[in-house]
Amino acid sequence: MNIVFMGTPEFAAVSLDRLYSDGYDISAVFTQPDKQQSRGMKLGTSPVKERALRHNTPVFQPTTLKDGLAARQLHDLRPDLIALVAYGKLLPPEILNLPPNGCINIHGSILPKYRGAAPVQWAVLNGENTTGVTSMYMAPEMDTGDIIMTKTTEIGAYETAGELFERLSFLSAELLSETITAIAGGTVTRIKQNDGEATYAPLLTKEMAPIDWSKGAREIINQIRGLNPWPVASAEISGMHFKIYHAEMAEKSVGLKPGSIIEAGPNGISIACADGTVVIKELQVSGGRRMAAADYLRGHPLCR
Repeated sequence: MNIVFMGTPEFAAVSLDRLYSDGYDISAVFTQPDKQQSRGMKLGTSPVKERALRHNTPVFQPTTLKDGLAARQLHDLRPDLIALVAYGKLLPPEILNLPPNGCINIHGSILPKYRGAAPVQWAVLNGENTTGVTSMYMAPEMDTGDIIMTKTTEIGAYETAGELFERLSFLSAELLSETITAIAGGTVTRIKQNDGEATYAPLLTKEMAPIDWSKGAREIINQIRGLNPWPVASAEISGMHFKIYHAEMAEKSVGLKPGSIIEAGPNGISIACADGTVVIKELQVSGGRRMAAADYLRGHPLCR
């Protein structure tokens, strides 16, 4: 089967690795254009592009899919199937209708829940206990196509969005492999999504970062987990601005005003919230480096 793969970040590169390992004929890879890494430095290539170049696979990096050029390039490639994983662009109808076996996508949730750009992060932010990945046939509207298969997994109580994202990348690779096997063998099924059950997962913003200590401990913990690694939860503590990377719950409630420092020492920084205590374990002060809270406190005692 002649497959064109479309994807950009490491999450997608894991799936591309799996297709190479499975021995599929990857005739081309489409990925986002190279981006400048920082001022004065060379352009950075996507993880998917790096993998493709290792295998001498032709790489296409269109800035848009709407001008017809990408459609003409794909027509010349004559793919039997187009497979997308975290590509970052919607496919226009002239591309969706091109391959005889369709265009499939791997999405980081159990559809129709968490359609959109940040399904993994929102599952953590909302305190879900389980999530998973879905393979589907693509439709013109985002994440609305017929479901093919799903795989589920539990979410750890303190697992961050970044940690979950990494685990789901390998689950996605397994699902993509199984989905293509079913398509090739003619055993694939299609399940129409129930739009009435759909929820949405929009892009994260920096405005989501500040912690509101008047909220409950579990909600604050979920915020810290869901915004790690970006944009990272933040808080003003003892007059200084911190990014908060990891925190845990303490059941005790001391009756102090939310946001008050209860204690700061070897166990971290304990902060009162609406229904208990949040213990900050890992942080980064403005202009400093990320470190354990206990290490920071050794040289920077906080005023209660």
